[in-house]
Amino acid sequence: MNKTMPAIGLLFTCVDDPVDGGPGGKVAGFYVLFLQPFPLGLRLLGMFDEQEVVLRIQRGDVRAFTVLVNQYERLVFHVVHRLTLDQADAQDICQDVFLKVYNRLNTFAFESKLSTWIARIAYLTAIDYLRKYRKQTTTDLTDTLEQTYFTTETPEQALTQKDVSAYVNNLIAQLPAQYRTVLTLYHLDEFSYPEIEQITGLPEGTVKNYLFRARKLLKDKLDSYLKDE
Repeated sequence: MNKTMPAIGLLFTCVDDPVDGGPGGKVAGFYVLFLQPFPLGLRLLGMFDEQEVVLRIQRGDVRAFTVLVNQYERLVFHVVHRLTLDQADAQDICQDVFLKVYNRLNTFAFESKLSTWIARIAYLTAIDYLRKYRKQTTTDLTDTLEQTYFTTETPEQALTQKDVSAYVNNLIAQLPAQYRTVLTLYHLDEFSYPEIEQITGLPEGTVKNYLFRARKLLKDKLDSYLKDE
């Protein structure tokens, strides 16, 4: 295993993805720019095998890193954007996340799923960004639902087409950061309770509590909205 992997650069862009629930129908897209020529005849992997991909990257196969980025770019964007709620910030942070992933892959020992390990890096990088540039404290990131104020103009102004999905996404965006992150990891990225605990550092009981309370609040809000139609 090579101790020093080749240097890389990441160019971030956005690509259309109507399936994603992100702002403007956009999702993170990354093009990997290598600072050395590609080996001739190297073939990208057709099926994603995390162990094979990681081992190839650890051995210096930088082309395999594009496979990893393609596999996990959506996950990283989901985690980062749910915390920052800002497209431009999310783009910058996602670049930083994948650079950290590349530089730290030699330390990955397959003690967890690769997706969990990468999500943990994304989560911590986004939290560090918020604390550094937005001066948010741990208390700010764990505000209770009782302190959450929901705007009242959403049904009229944001839902001209009576788009229930857009209404729910708008409500989620107004939840405290940890609540919306846990919801995203569990429902959108389908992580288990123990995996979310590994990613966020929140006790499993807290994760379950956040999910229960957030889902109940969203259900109550949605029921009220549908009755008003």
